[in-house]
Amino acid sequence: MSTRRKNPQSPLTFIDLFAGIGGVRTAFTRAGGKCILSSDWDKYAQITYQLNYGEKPFGDVCEIDEVELPDFDILCGGFPCQPFSIAGVSKKNSLGKKHGFEDEKQGNLFFEIIRILKYKQPKVIFLENVKNLKSHDKGNTWRIVKANLEQLGYVLFDKVIDAKYYVPQHRERVFIVGFHKNHFPNINFEFPEYPKRRLIELSDVLDKNPDPQFTLSNHLWNYLQDRKKKQKEKGNGFGFGLIDPDIDEYTRTLSARYHKDGSEILIAQRGNNPRRLSPKECSRLMGFPDDFIIQVSNTQAYRQFGNSVVIPVIQAIADKIFETISEYKLGGNRKVLVFQEDLFTEYLFDHV
Repeated sequence: MSTRRKNPQSPLTFIDLFAGIGGVRTAFTRAGGKCILSSDWDKYAQITYQLNYGEKPFGDVCEIDEVELPDFDILCGGFPCQPFSIAGVSKKNSLGKKHGFEDEKQGNLFFEIIRILKYKQPKVIFLENVKNLKSHDKGNTWRIVKANLEQLGYVLFDKVIDAKYYVPQHRERVFIVGFHKNHFPNINFEFPEYPKRRLIELSDVLDKNPDPQFTLSNHLWNYLQDRKKKQKEKGNGFGFGLIDPDIDEYTRTLSARYHKDGSEILIAQRGNNPRRLSPKECSRLMGFPDDFIIQVSNTQAYRQFGNSVVIPVIQAIADKIFETISEYKLGGNRKVLVFQEDLFTEYLFDHV
């Protein structure tokens, strides 16, 4: 996958909302875009972002004045997933708290995207969230998301993609790509096919000489084993995920809670307790380059990578978006659609 800009003379511009530590920015910049605004409220994510991209993201998306925003071509946004994730919903239910769009702190942030889209009407949108977004609240959440975007004039394409085909991590996310009808009438879009082999393997992620500080203590390792045993007796599947680097091809999903005990991804060690991944290994697992700067605490680093996106997946989609736009401008995309419509019309007449 190329990492150089494909059209440096007139790159498409994009804004990066809920930017985190910049995974989407890296992917869309590699595909040929130019970021003109990023936004994230977390002060520690802002530190990492500024170190790596040379600018501090704007803070709370709710405080962005859409009237003052410069024009841009693409809106990118991985709006907070916790209100819709299986784990997030389960936790909030157990605490008697609201989830989904009724989550007062994070659930309504999707409508901040709608607010900006309504005023700016960019040509393209790219959104990312957890797979459970499509089934949350018996599908009502997904219907609301689609209805709001379509009402603003966007033709939508969506797909759940598992990152395990790109990197050694099972991580399913739903991606939404939308093209505005005013700019791209009758456009067609196809998500990228999975690569024939992973771009990053587990051996590329793991340190050859891991730091002993990441090896679990006897107390923590015994606790995790006991908890898994008790959960199994109750018929639950909860427990740690132990990876054997000589056998396993990919890990479980890295989450923001990884800093607590590392239980979802533990690396087996011969003659020793398992260990958790180092922050640098987490960085590689998400597809960040090896020169990505991490200067926050391990706890914050784990949270940041667990909340981030898998860059090779995003870049593959971004490449497809840029290719689709280029083909459309040349007339290729529309010609294919017209041809298909003609075939469909002929089929109808033949069967009247």
